[in-house]
Amino acid sequence: MNIEKPIFKLRDGVSRQMTTFHKDTRQKTCYVAPHTKRVIVEAQGTGIITRLWLTFAGWFWQHWNETAEIDPTILRSLILRIYFDGNDFPSVEAPIGDFFGVGHCEYRHYMSKFLGMSSGGFYCFFPMPFENGVKIEVENLHDTIAGDIFMNVNYQEMDYLDADTGRFHCLFQCGENPGAEPLDILKADGRGHYAGCALSMQGQYMNYLAYLEAPEYICIDNDDLDNPQIVGTGLEDYFNGGWYFRDDEFTGMYHGVPLKDTLRSMISMYRFHEQDAINFTKHIRVSFINPWEKDRLKPFRYSSTAYYYLDKPTPLTRTLPDKEQLLKLYRMRDVDHQSVP
Repeated sequence: MNIEKPIFKLRDGVSRQMTTFHKDTRQKTCYVAPHTKRVIVEAQGTGIITRLWLTFAGWFWQHWNETAEIDPTILRSLILRIYFDGNDFPSVEAPIGDFFGVGHCEYRHYMSKFLGMSSGGFYCFFPMPFENGVKIEVENLHDTIAGDIFMNVNYQEMDYLDADTGRFHCLFQCGENPGAEPLDILKADGRGHYAGCALSMQGQYMNYLAYLEAPEYICIDNDDLDNPQIVGTGLEDYFNGGWYFRDDEFTGMYHGVPLKDTLRSMISMYRFHEQDAINFTKHIRVSFINPWEKDRLKPFRYSSTAYYYLDKPTPLTRTLPDKEQLLKLYRMRDVDHQSVP
């Protein structure tokens, strides 16, 4: 049943695709009006999603519709939810921009093995097994812009899943940190492994990146930050960079910095764990803690998406913040709408 085989090896299952294209009407998209939500695609039975791709307008100038409203907050106002195995709770719940690796209500062209934003599209290659159906939903929190969603989802229809097949989860969080408090990006219960994260941060004050001093603290099967099983030397070190990402933006298969704007104290980073996935049997906590004295640190805002697998679909440990909290940013590039100290 293993689908991860060399390209020349024959594979199990029947190849299928869920799509928003309707052959009869030739309509390509699924329309999600402001303040509504819709199931975009769904499938029954057993299988493994192997590719999820989507796109939508609203965050860029449309040459075919010059009067269309443009608002980059649509990248955080459209919420992606994925439900596995007939459950009424989502295993994935995140704003679309953040789920695909970049916060700040900004689109950045970048490519990695598992997630990317590629020249107008959004893609995910994290495998997503399901045993009793899958449903993908989008909610539109924007006041005026409709979500016209293009989506294609490839999957392998299977007769069964192996007993050790995990279920994909994504936990989104955002908020403000005064500088010295632990920055938790994941708490989860059950048996599974942590597969990585994307983290966007912006300092309240311009030209400030000292929040990158915070090393990772990973607690395996406990919740005690004084007794982590894995601890590092700095936040940019965890993301395989150094010296506050000295040579600026880069992207790779497993780690990268799609966005860095030192003047505006804005940065987006990702790191994925594959061979180095972090296993746990009961509980995991992933945090970043700055070792500097409190009086040397300044506030920052953040948004994070943590990607992980559990032995069964499990409710997320945090609910999505309301729209006001989602859109609380110190600044957005080219759309600075708040005062900056």
